[in-house]
Amino acid sequence: MPARDARTGTDRTRATARRNGVEKEPPAPVLTGDRLVVGTVPPLVPGTGVLLVLAGLVGIAAAFAPYLTVDGQQLRQVDGVGSALVALLVPGVQLAVGATLIRRAVPKFGLAYAAVAAALAVGQLLIEIYRGRSSTSRPGVEVLAGEVVLTSGIEVGAGWVLGLGALALTVVAGLVGTVAWGRTVMEDRGPLDAVRSLLAGAAVLLGVATAVCLTVPTADVPDQLRTDPATGFESVVTQEGPQALLERPGLALLGGLLLTGALLLCSVVAPSLRPRLAVVGGLLAVAVAVLAAGLVGLQDAASSEELEWTVPGMGLLALGLAFLALTAVAWRARRSAV
Repeated sequence: MPARDARTGTDRTRATARRNGVEKEPPAPVLTGDRLVVGTVPPLVPGTGVLLVLAGLVGIAAAFAPYLTVDGQQLRQVDGVGSALVALLVPGVQLAVGATLIRRAVPKFGLAYAAVAAALAVGQLLIEIYRGRSSTSRPGVEVLAGEVVLTSGIEVGAGWVLGLGALALTVVAGLVGTVAWGRTVMEDRGPLDAVRSLLAGAAVLLGVATAVCLTVPTADVPDQLRTDPATGFESVVTQEGPQALLERPGLALLGGLLLTGALLLCSVVAPSLRPRLAVVGGLLAVAVAVLAAGLVGLQDAASSEELEWTVPGMGLLALGLAFLALTAVAWRARRSAV
């Protein structure tokens, strides 16, 4: 009887604490071996997943809808199998990562991906707004959907609007994921700690190299070699090519600065995240963005006789693959159970 009374008193104390909102959190789960332990997963986590899935679906629709009409020429992002694979890379990864968040599996992996992807999407969003709204204020040569065009007259299409929607959803998903991060419990025994500094150093170097490559067009109009018929001398005639990322004015310039700054910042922050799978998610977001930029340059050069693939464009593709390799290193890092 006394034991029962003691338990009853304890239950009453807990009930009072719950009513007053001061009950302490239960102790964190104990880690055993090298296993990952997932504890509290708030509703914001699947909410972030839903936003990522929506962003992926809208991005897929944007890839196949009419993009822009420039001087009467209608442009689409997808005009073949190759361009479809390039256009669907980012939305496809968003769908896959969003699905893991909806299932509440390895939540900090998806939250890290969402946060990094959102940071990179802010600059891309401003650049897209410039393309569809402000690029005609200072007409210039641009490469849009693999075509060399002069932006003297532009009409937006459903693909451009949907593309903006996909980027905006990505940004919102990242904001929601950032709020959910501190409330989500996911721990491991630090299998990445032994190589974390090397991983961070490599990521920073790749981030700096990527920022340099982004300042030059990935596909450009080649110079022409002409011979003077009177003298026989040969001269190089420079043709006006697409504007570089930081050569555009207004919103595009701001977007370019934000994109390069976010890329450098995410390259520094991603390797420092915990647990290990959060590092994988952050690096994956950077890798997909850089790889997509490199593949777009390759696709533009392959689809147009007026363009040639530039060295920075080749560099972006190589750097995207290098970021994927870093992601694989973080994924494969293990420490034997004790």
